[in-house]
Parts: sequence; C-alpha cells; structure tokens
Amino acid sequence: MENRKKVAFYTLGCKLNFSETSTIARNFNDEGFDRVDFEEVADIYVINTCSVTENADKQFKQVVKKAMKLNEKAFVAAVGCYAQLKPEELAAVDGVDLVLGATEKFKITDYIHDLSKNDMGEVHSCEIAEADFYVGSYSIGDRTRAFLKVQDGCDYKCTYCTIPLARGISRSDALENVLQNAKEISAQNIKEIVLTGVNIGDYGKGEFGNKKHEHTFLDLVQALDKVEGIERLRISSIEPNLLKNETIEFVSKSRTFVPHFHIPLQSGSNDILKLMKRRYLREVYTERVNKIREVMPHACIGVDVIVGFPGETDEHFLETYHFLNEMDISYLHVFTYSERDNTEAVNMSGVVPANVRAKRSKMLRGLSVKKRRAFYESQLGTKRTVLFESENKEGYIHGFTENYVKVKTPWNPELINTLQDINLTKIDEDGSVRLEFVNKLAEV
Repeated sequence: MENRKKVAFYTLGCKLNFSETSTIARNFNDEGFDRVDFEEVADIYVINTCSVTENADKQFKQVVKKAMKLNEKAFVAAVGCYAQLKPEELAAVDGVDLVLGATEKFKITDYIHDLSKNDMGEVHSCEIAEADFYVGSYSIGDRTRAFLKVQDGCDYKCTYCTIPLARGISRSDALENVLQNAKEISAQNIKEIVLTGVNIGDYGKGEFGNKKHEHTFLDLVQALDKVEGIERLRISSIEPNLLKNETIEFVSKSRTFVPHFHIPLQSGSNDILKLMKRRYLREVYTERVNKIREVMPHACIGVDVIVGFPGETDEHFLETYHFLNEMDISYLHVFTYSERDNTEAVNMSGVVPANVRAKRSKMLRGLSVKKRRAFYESQLGTKRTVLFESENKEGYIHGFTENYVKVKTPWNPELINTLQDINLTKIDEDGSVRLEFVNKLAEV
C-alpha cells in the first residue's frame, strides 16, 4: 500500500466544476490513487479551472505556485473551462505538465503514464464542436450537500460569455442516469442535493447527441421528487425564460424541492438585455418573481447581475438599480463586466471605465446587503428546518434553512449533517440568524 500514489485537487469556479472534480477524483481512486487534501504533499495536483472569474490566469498561477511549494517534483495537470479556452497559455505556466480540454478531462488517467516533470506543458485539447457527448458527475464527500450535474454546455449566444466556447453545445444526461446518481448520493446519507449544469432549464436537449427534448426540466424535477431517501433538492441557477410557471407551482407543493430560486437577470435595462442577446426582457423577470411570491411568499430569490457592460450609461445602470430595489428579491450576486476574447461584446463601443464599473458594483453590493437583511428580518419568528454543515467557525456551527437563511449556534459536533426544526429569533452582527431549537435540540 506504501506505493500508492497520492493525488490532490483544487477547484476554481462553479458548483458544476465541483461536481466534475469529484467524478474525476473517483476515476483516480479506481486507478489505485489515494486522494489527499490540496494542502498536503501529493504526487499529482489536478487544478480544475474556470474562465468566468476576472483573474482566471492570475488565480491559476497562484494555485500552481502553491502546489510547487508543497512538492516541486509533483506532476501538475490543468483541466476545465480555462484549459479549453487558453490551453497554450496554461501550458506555458512554470510547473504545469499537462493541459486537458473539455472532452479529455474525464479520461485524465489515460494521459498520465509517467509522472516525471515536463519542460513545457503537454496539451490535449479538442475542437469544442467535438464536445457533443455527455459525462454525468456528482460531488460527494466534499460538503454536506452534493452537487448533481444534469446538463452541460449551452446553445445561447450571450455576447459577453465564453462558456459555449469552453463547454460546447447544450446536452443532458438521460433521466434514468440522473435518478441512478441521485439514489447513489442518498445512499451515502447526504441530506441535500443541488442540481447543477450550465443551463439546467434546457434539460432534456440532446440526450443522445440530438436537439430533440426527450424530457423537460419539469419531467426531471417531478421524477427526482419521488426518489426515496432524499430529504432536500435545490435548483441552482435557472434562466428566467426557462423557469416555467408549472415548475414553480410544482416546487411549491413538492415533497423535497426547497423554496429557493437563483435566477440570472444580468441587467434591469431592456436596452442592455438586447445588447447582451439575453432571451427575455425585464417584464418576464418580473412575472417570474411575482409568480414565486404568489405561491411561496417565504421563498428565497437570488439574482445574478452584471455591471459595466459596454454601452451601459448612468441611466441604464440606475434603471437596473431601481428595478432591483423595488423588486421583492433576497440577495444579489454582482459581477463586474470584464472583456473576454472571442466574444461579441469585446468589440462593442461604449466601453465603461474601470473606476465606474467598480463604483456601480459597490452600489449593487450595498443593495444586496440591504435586501438580504430585509429578507432575513421577514423570516424572524418563523419555524424552519436547518441542515447543519461540518465546519467549526470560531466556536459556532452554521447551516442553512430550506429557504436559504444562514443560521448559527454554538459548536456541537453532534449536529453535523443533521436536519433540525428551529425558530428563527434574531439577526447577529455578522448577518447570520440566531436560533432556538424546537423540542430541545430535536434529540440529535
């Protein structure tokens, strides 16, 4: 057993990346490798990259440096979106031995024959048009919740986005595979599954490499709701034009789906939405939020928004600000627009200066704090169920209610990965909510 090689992983970016890292890690395990934490000495370091973050290359270089510090002889492999978009750039980073694109990353162990260092990173990267098959994945063991990938790629042509270039066409897992993965997750005593993908509302398209929808997203949630042993299911980000009223109504009556939606808006100005080539106008967004509030008044609604897109004037920005301020939403994820090669937006006129982008971002982040506080205050005095996480943070254990209120209570290891009925009592200085247990700790 002493000769077993050690492999460590670092994931940059989204929940989808976490689910894929976990699957790649299981492949290594099947090949006789032992997984260790990234902070430990390993023979191989695998970095799953992201192209969405503004400083993708900078972050990547820092992670490589960290790996080299731990073991200068270690073999370093880069996979993921940034590896597909800029393979030569990553291969040139000092210490990198292997760069794998979108179709190659799930076969990584096939490319690792010899762990000796290379002078220059070896690149195996497909033309993105070849990424037309689907590899299912899910994450377990990393967190209290599991991320279950149901869809990959995107057919949308948003003018700021490189994801279609990094991940290829929209394609989905077969329904029976998703259900099988969900059963495997629930068998591991995991209480919550988060559905992930690039454009999950497009689920069902191209299950077998074609564009016909074998199933819809509604079919998927209805089938998952019946899987035994799952306590909670959470939908990650879903496009407003693909979140149908039938799905919202089903979630409101569902056994397992929680009242939490994350719906990208990107701009509250129709002029900017058109420049972005989004597939809806703000009126559709208003309809979705109103429908959720009608059937689930206590639901948590998160919003993605981009500031500083080319052509965004002060008037356009204020339109977005007032639109969000007036809407009954719960928090914002604010992204400052950054130029991306090979996108339409990079050649658009009306470039917004960096200092103006930063100021707008700060204003919306402030609005997000206000919105989250108002949402938390609206939940005080209610009875909820919380799923506790596993980390001890300064003597407290944290968790999330079904409608995504972050709560804390003094550290008690017996609470880890348990669901507890609680009353929400008051908001702490750090913004999380203090709680009282119903039935004296619900007898953990």
